[in-house]
Amino acid sequence: MTNSTQQPTSGGLKVEANGVNAVPESERYGSPSGLFPVWFSWNVSILGIAYGIYVYSLGLNVWQSISAGIVGYLISCFLVGILAVGGPRTGLPTLTQTRFCFGYHGNKFPTLFAYISNMGWKITLITLASTSGAALFAKLWPAAFALADGKPTLGCILGWFILSLALTMSVAVYGHQLIMKVEKYIAWLTGFMSIIFIFLILPHIHWDRVGVSAHQGSLLTWIGGAVMAMTMVGLGFLNYGGDFARYLPKKTPASKVIFWTTAGISFPVSILLILGTLLADSNPDLSAAAAQSPISSLTDLLPMWFYVPFSVVIIISLLSAAITGIYSSGLALLALGLPVSRAATTAINALIIGFGAFYLMFISDSFLSTFQSFLASISVVIGSAGAIQLIDFVRQKRLGWDVTLANKPESGGRSGRWTALLALCVATLVGLGTITSSDPYIAHIVGFLLTDEARKSLFATANIGVIVSMVTGGGIYALLTFVLKIESVSASDTQSRNLKANHPQKAL
Repeated sequence: MTNSTQQPTSGGLKVEANGVNAVPESERYGSPSGLFPVWFSWNVSILGIAYGIYVYSLGLNVWQSISAGIVGYLISCFLVGILAVGGPRTGLPTLTQTRFCFGYHGNKFPTLFAYISNMGWKITLITLASTSGAALFAKLWPAAFALADGKPTLGCILGWFILSLALTMSVAVYGHQLIMKVEKYIAWLTGFMSIIFIFLILPHIHWDRVGVSAHQGSLLTWIGGAVMAMTMVGLGFLNYGGDFARYLPKKTPASKVIFWTTAGISFPVSILLILGTLLADSNPDLSAAAAQSPISSLTDLLPMWFYVPFSVVIIISLLSAAITGIYSSGLALLALGLPVSRAATTAINALIIGFGAFYLMFISDSFLSTFQSFLASISVVIGSAGAIQLIDFVRQKRLGWDVTLANKPESGGRSGRWTALLALCVATLVGLGTITSSDPYIAHIVGFLLTDEARKSLFATANIGVIVSMVTGGGIYALLTFVLKIESVSASDTQSRNLKANHPQKAL
């Protein structure tokens, strides 16, 4: 991608010219409050109710579930907000700015896993959008689109999958300007419909049963609930906060970037988590149904007059989240150094989503098992990388947010910084070795540091190892960088520093 000097206009939309280069100050626009609708529309989804059910299913009571979920959301979303500050300070997407910390080539390791994480989310979202659309058609026109048991036909599901994928890719390929406009209207629409949905669902909560259950989780279980909430929402966004903030003016107050990012993510999911927890506590059968089919189990509670329009809104909200994610995943591919265009990255993403959706729809035995196991496994790497990047923000600020540090080694950057990479590798091994998975395929790559007895412990099943890995990575990097004051500079890096003045405008 090339540097563009054209300022966004209100005229005809154009495919975004900026890739992983620093957005020039002349192209900066907007205010931090504009970040709220982007994150809000991404997260105001019926899936947020299922998150509350999942946290409750760990064995917590209703009030423990609500407190653990909200605390987990606020902590993880606040971290996303802090990392988003790097966007306006440098004009770079987050996975390019992490080159400051890991080096140009060293950054490819965390970027690859961040890309995998993003694609996993997109597979989940587009799959849910497809099955929701197919379920709607099966209910409205059963003779054409439903099987004898009422479930949608394979052709109906595939048709909706192709349509969902095409719509997502069409908007994502245009880039930042169109996304910011589209997401604002989607936020208003989904927010309004969600309010109506909440009022219609409230009668299904048996208030006389809320809080009656005698079971109560331990402190470790509560921490596990907070960790689950973090992996379901905030940690998955750590590597993308700056992608939507980088067009803001460089001197945008950090506090406002943090506030609007945190609020946009945490507010809708916290409200929906409370609703989901109350439903699960008063309706035990709902938890089991949500594990298999999180959306249909909830929309079945709605009257038909609202079921149809709300199903359409659900599909729109899921695709909205997929659009922003596909945009960021395209930037991730460019950050990996792939010499391809935005259109090419879109095609690559579509292919991967196709294979992933096939697994989720036709191979996986349980949506919840696969979803939870994937989130925990991938959060070990991207959570640890995010913790290291957060620590490195201190160093980056001292260096004046020098964007040449994100360049290739011959143009002012570094090949790799072994201090950050060592911390990430150790943290990844610790994290993967101390979590478990209920998905039989993912289970083969985790839990290798645990004994058979330890695998059944609450520490392992609640995947608290995710937080252990983050603390490990951030702690090791802080020790090496700020206590031992180790600054790794290879011979090629030294040479690149000498050539920096001669190559100030090299492409990233």
